[in-house]
Amino acid sequence: MDILILNGPNLKYIGQREPHIYGEKGLDALPSLVAQEVSPRLNLTLKQSNSEGELINYLEEAWEKKVSGIVINAGAYTHTSIAIADCLSWIKIPYVEVHLSNVYAREEFRHKSYLSAKALGVISGFGIYSYVLGVKALYHYLSQVES
Repeated sequence: MDILILNGPNLKYIGQREPHIYGEKGLDALPSLVAQEVSPRLNLTLKQSNSEGELINYLEEAWEKKVSGIVINAGAYTHTSIAIADCLSWIKIPYVEVHLSNVYAREEFRHKSYLSAKALGVISGFGIYSYVLGVKALYHYLSQVES
């Protein structure tokens, strides 16, 4: 099972950037956490970009490669990008939206997501573990669909 974990702007340095908000573990911790918590047999691909267009390129590449599912943290693009939402809609790859912080405990503009309407679900507020929960939920969903 191939899963893309896609990260938007300002997420390259999580673990170092504002650890009081985003936690102290970085994206490099994800493969081992997912292997321990979900399955060591998952094929994870981690991508990050500060560019909206590049994120769309990664999504289209996932479609071309027939990736099983996506866990996406689009960062601030979650609240602004109709283009990313449109891409997620047309590629029709199941996805889970994740956020490191509890977006509903933050500024009001973060309460609106253009991505959540078509997502399988949304997980927020658990730091790096939000990704693990996202992969776990996606894995469960995909396992049910495949059986």
